Amino acid sequence: MKLFIRVASLLGLCCLIAACSLPRGAGVEREIIGSGDDAGADFAVYPVTRDFLPTLAEWPVGGEADLQWITASGGSRSQIIRPGDTVSIRIWDSNDNSLLTSPGVRTVDLTEMVVSGNGTIFMPYIGDTRVSGMTPSVARESLQSSLEAIVPSAQVQLAIVAGRFNSVDLVGGVARPGTYPLPDQSYSILSLISEAGGVPPTLANPQIRLMRGGHLFGTSINRLYSEPQLDTRLQGGDRVIVEEDDRYFLSLGAAGTQAQHPFTQDVVSALDAISIIGGVSASRADPEGILILREYPDSALRAGERGPRQERVVFTLDLTTSDGLFSARHFRIQSGDLVLATESPVSSVQTVFSLFGSAFGLANAVSNATN
Repeated sequence: MKLFIRVASLLGLCCLIAACSLPRGAGVEREIIGSGDDAGADFAVYPVTRDFLPTLAEWPVGGEADLQWITASGGSRSQIIRPGDTVSIRIWDSNDNSLLTSPGVRTVDLTEMVVSGNGTIFMPYIGDTRVSGMTPSVARESLQSSLEAIVPSAQVQLAIVAGRFNSVDLVGGVARPGTYPLPDQSYSILSLISEAGGVPPTLANPQIRLMRGGHLFGTSINRLYSEPQLDTRLQGGDRVIVEEDDRYFLSLGAAGTQAQHPFTQDVVSALDAISIIGGVSASRADPEGILILREYPDSALRAGERGPRQERVVFTLDLTTSDGLFSARHFRIQSGDLVLATESPVSSVQTVFSLFGSAFGLANAVSNATN
């Protein structure tokens, strides 16, 4: 009789446990999204399938800067003098009665003359002389030609130091950031980054930002590597910023890891994301219930705009079918998305059964002890 009471007590305890919610890392799919047609739900549910992907492609991309880029173009292989450059001139004159040199001195130096805003420098006996827009060799020939009327035997040597409008700034993300003069008019983004020591391999998916004339352009360095036609040439006054990709997504539930994950490439698909998080738990996760939670801005719900029915959206992935796997491969993760691996209902049942098994094992042990 005592054995019967103990066994009944153990069975009752197991039933009580089975009736309660067992500790889990995440809810099962039906607990999170319900039937998907609940009236008054503040979110919309969309299964990710081949038929749905073309519709999704017309929706706005949220959580990311919508930046354009400038394609490459050709330019002069020579340096061009600009306003703000510093010009130094040495004039050689072998004439004993020169207007420029003293007796016994064959050269005169005119150093650190800043090219004015109107593109000129001041030359003795000549006045303001235009040099802006010329290559150093053309400017030298022009100055020497102007001097010949006064000093027929004069020869001119010219050197320039690039000013603000003939140099670019490189900020962060490289070994040697700083201000770099434009050696010619075909100096490109990748040439600049190479001269600065390149981008360290520790920088996750490096992004390039180009500030020009009050506009901001952007792309990734990997895209520049793979598409040479995008290696745009620089202009004086440009500012280039190299920075780590600040986009991320989250993983929770029965996933390999529960953390914040930076984007490792320009486009991260749902399958890429699952790989990045280390897959899902084989013993706990429901492969038919991988959820991606996303919030869209108000602008995505405007009349006449293609977009979701609600600001809050849950995309469901079924990784047990070929259509689900192929569709997941073409589903693009956006910055701020939450990838949630839901718990399998079977794992809860197995836990209950294991408790029953433990109870019967304990009952047998009690029976053996009383005999």
